[in-house]
Amino acid sequence: MATGTLRRAQPTRRRHRDGLRQATALILAGGLGTRLRPVVSDQPKVLAPVAGRPFLTYLLDQLAEAGCTRVVLCTGHLGEQIRQRLGGEYRGLHLHFSRESSPLGTGGALRLAQPLITSGTVLVMNGDSYCDADLAELWARHQERHASASILVRWVADARHFGRVRLDDAGVIRSFDEKRGPDGGGWINAGVYLLGLDLIRTIPTGVALSLEREVLPVWVEAGLVHGCPGEGAFLDIGTPESYRDAQSFFGKRLGTLTIGRATP
Repeated sequence: MATGTLRRAQPTRRRHRDGLRQATALILAGGLGTRLRPVVSDQPKVLAPVAGRPFLTYLLDQLAEAGCTRVVLCTGHLGEQIRQRLGGEYRGLHLHFSRESSPLGTGGALRLAQPLITSGTVLVMNGDSYCDADLAELWARHQERHASASILVRWVADARHFGRVRLDDAGVIRSFDEKRGPDGGGWINAGVYLLGLDLIRTIPTGVALSLEREVLPVWVEAGLVHGCPGEGAFLDIGTPESYRDAQSFFGKRLGTLTIGRATP
């Protein structure tokens, strides 16, 4: 297993918080949530209640605590509910909305939002997963490598349900392997990215594309994508089973923390 993982307990250096403060953060929140419909059918997946709060607010909390100030929410199915629920501000984050009129996939949604991006490097997060990593350290690794793209990767004991990310000794991602591969541990894509704006502009406009399946593999083939290992807890709400796990995780966390802020 690789070393040098991002640890949430590490001190956050001021200059990296300053970098994140200037960066646009973007959350891909337009998924249809088909597999989750048996338990959440009348609202966007990112608003699914988890331990009494919309799942999306945990991602926004993470961004606010990392020093971010500007967030673009890429919405689609039932997306107006997200704007109505959150408005234009959350914990000091200025919220902007990019809504697709027809499904564009994660890659197409990212390209559609490009006019709202105001920084040369963009922090991108999947709206249906959460990784408890130090985003300032991720930013530091990305800048130190002068990378075009960086992906937060997480080691799991059983990677079959996620698909493996294979890294070389320099930390460059060499391949994404399909789900349902061999048993055993491996690095997986944790759904957090740092992407250069110039790279985002290479995505075709108005075309439905998956960032994970169609866009990233092209950049990986060109040797442009680095992997940044992280150790924090990783979870998603893509299925009823993982949704229940998220309820348990955040329920326990909220039971031991003093939140000190109102639930949106």
